[in-house]
Amino acid sequence: MARAIWKGSISFGLVNIPIALYPATRREELKFRLLRKSDLSPVNYKRVAEKDGSEVPWDQIVKGYEYGKAKYVVLRDEDFQRVDLEATQTVDIQDFVDQEEIDPMYFYKPYYLEPQKGGDKAYALLRDALKETHKVGIAKVVIKTRQYLAEVKPEDGALVLELMHFADELADPEKLHVPRRMEAGKREMNMAKSLIGSMTSKWQPEKYKDDYREALMEVIEEKVEAGGKEIEEKPRKAPKPTKVIDLVSVLRKTKSERQIARKKNTLQQKSSIGGSASPKTMARGVGEAAFLANALRTTRSTC
Repeated sequence: MARAIWKGSISFGLVNIPIALYPATRREELKFRLLRKSDLSPVNYKRVAEKDGSEVPWDQIVKGYEYGKAKYVVLRDEDFQRVDLEATQTVDIQDFVDQEEIDPMYFYKPYYLEPQKGGDKAYALLRDALKETHKVGIAKVVIKTRQYLAEVKPEDGALVLELMHFADELADPEKLHVPRRMEAGKREMNMAKSLIGSMTSKWQPEKYKDDYREALMEVIEEKVEAGGKEIEEKPRKAPKPTKVIDLVSVLRKTKSERQIARKKNTLQQKSSIGGSASPKTMARGVGEAAFLANALRTTRSTC
């Protein structure tokens, strides 16, 4: 586990629970350096004053707020601490609500809460009480120089602090040009529902991968193996122009493709287990896949 980024307490009523805050997520990003093209020398940034272009060392840099054009007031660490020293060290739970009432749009970033010395019993009590009542705590917390709305919820055996946006931070969807109410035909609606049903599965987060990152790593590895030389780009198919076609045909085509893919995956899985499927079952599966493929070709010819 990474180092705690914040230490303080959870507060609700007269209860105070000492806790430490740990990141619950990590970013798997590829890191790049900017280089000079001629010799691949890394490029560094310098802190330069706008007034005279001279470089400014870190010990000469302060934080300022621009309250007017080119007018600043300097804020030091003690100024931020003066705002409310107690608030900066407390996850202050103000209400308890049903989890289902909260729009997921409000959620921002999760952190794990770990009890500190002497806080185990109260921590476990709050966690278990939230589980039994199906409630979450709504709190305010200051991290660094910003106050956040936050949700305190049980997650497996831990308490999680989920940072949230304040209501005025969410953009108003009313300003978007989206269809408000449109009567869909019965055929279109039934086919759309059927497609959703055919694509419905259990939530398995581990099966979703960052395909772009993996593909980019392949490109990088190819260039490393080639000694940094340019790799011949593989030809890509140009996208076909979009045609206005029957929505039902598109939905039917999509559903057929999904069914064929699912059949193939099922047959491959059974085959990899060591032939657990009987020849009769395998033949039936192949026959169904062939039937779906034929239906798909028929659908394509009518689109």
